[in-house]
Amino acid sequence: MSDFAHFALKEDAPLLPHQLSVVVPMYNEEELAGDLIQAVQSALLNYPFPWELIVVDDGSGDATWDQLNLAAKELGPHVRLIRLLRNFKQTAAMQAGIDAARGDVIVTMDGDLQNDPRDIPKLVQHLLANDLDMVAGWRQNRQDGLWLRKIPSKLANRLIRNVSGLNFQDLGCSLKAFRASVLRKVRLYGEMHRFIPAWLATVTSPRRMAEIPVSHFPRMKGQSKYGLSRTFRVLLDLLSIHYFLRFGSRPGHFFGGLGSIVTGMGLLILAYLGILKVMGESIGNRPLMFLGFFAVVSGVQLLTTGVIAEILMRTYYDAGKFNSYHTLNDLGTPPKEAWHVIK
Repeated sequence: MSDFAHFALKEDAPLLPHQLSVVVPMYNEEELAGDLIQAVQSALLNYPFPWELIVVDDGSGDATWDQLNLAAKELGPHVRLIRLLRNFKQTAAMQAGIDAARGDVIVTMDGDLQNDPRDIPKLVQHLLANDLDMVAGWRQNRQDGLWLRKIPSKLANRLIRNVSGLNFQDLGCSLKAFRASVLRKVRLYGEMHRFIPAWLATVTSPRRMAEIPVSHFPRMKGQSKYGLSRTFRVLLDLLSIHYFLRFGSRPGHFFGGLGSIVTGMGLLILAYLGILKVMGESIGNRPLMFLGFFAVVSGVQLLTTGVIAEILMRTYYDAGKFNSYHTLNDLGTPPKEAWHVIK
């Protein structure tokens, strides 16, 4: 258990009324598509409150979409399918599912069935009973390869904890429960799905986040879509997180601070050279003069960049939403009965 939730946890409290949306992105998982839907259906068959399953086909090139349709038709309208026009990657697919979700609580999970859908009620219970905004799964007994998955994941988690300041043990676990009203304040782009807790920290307190142990299974069918190449993308994304967590809403402070330092250094250099000039020394051919001149110019450019960044940030907050994906099928507004409810 992470130690950033400093209050008494209520594990045995009754489950509060809510509507649940389960979001699952999938890509080239034709062997698992039907099994995934059946597994979620079985896990939530007796769930006491309305729920829906949203599966996003991220532009699969195999029979994933056909298998999803077959399974969804058997179960009913509470299984909703979204098909992206091409492979927009997992983050965009997850955002598409979140945008389509109607529940007060949103649970995300991978489509490879290494997450156990039977853990979903436990996550939701922990979220609502303790009035949290996010509860993440912690794969304590992770069933993956040591060198290609476990070791890189541990190193990445440690680095992310140091950069973000969040004390999560397993940031890479996709099985998470969110309060929908908070999750929708964050838009996911690029590879941001790996750092949702860090991005959530820009709109809510880390004290309102927690993680609990969940089950993890080895992949039984299909091939993993992950490799060591993602390590480099993680490092690049960490730079973005470091910037946005500290200066996301005030970029002028970042560029203005740098600009002030660089400009100050340049002015000090030029002032020093000015004193030498007054004392009769020649400064025209000194490299220090060019350094001072370019430092002042660069500093002014950084200051103006800060002003432009502030304008862009205000435009971003005032503008409407822009999606990082495009769907093939228009879900429209689902009917009110498109929920799974115990009869």
